[in-house]
Amino acid sequence: MIPAWINGELVPVDKLAAHRQALRHPAVFVFVAGPQGILIQRRALAKYHTPGLWANACCTHPMWGEATADCARRRLAEELGIGGLALRHRGQVEYRADVGGGMVEHELVEVFAGRAAVALPMAPDRAEVMAVRWIALPDLLAEIAAASERFTPWLRIYLAHHATQILREGPEQG
Repeated sequence: MIPAWINGELVPVDKLAAHRQALRHPAVFVFVAGPQGILIQRRALAKYHTPGLWANACCTHPMWGEATADCARRRLAEELGIGGLALRHRGQVEYRADVGGGMVEHELVEVFAGRAAVALPMAPDRAEVMAVRWIALPDLLAEIAAASERFTPWLRIYLAHHATQILREGPEQG
């Protein structure tokens, strides 16, 4: 169950139902940058939507009552085995995108970004992530322009409209 807004009230809803009914719901996205570029992951083929597509470091829905910063740290550890990385809140973004299979993501997203000074040790959960790689932002933008179908709708939206907000250095927004 994830939180979703129904008739202006936040209520617990089955995750698949939220996506099938295009319900607006909270989400958390994490971007990680380092000397090697931006960390992206390729979603596992068993994912219920957008399998095999490249996305940001991780994204998820907060559990009922879970603080978004705690959710971001939890999911970074669960999906990629990354712990101890300082995350900065980069603001809130709302988006809506068809993700295939009769599902729509309509999310109010709290965006977090971390900056690694050195290569991060990772242990990706193969049920969630089939590959990871670091890529320079200009190269990532060029790949998206050349073959957008290889990337999740949200990654394309975020980089096209919010890259400066998400990937800038500086104090936490709140």
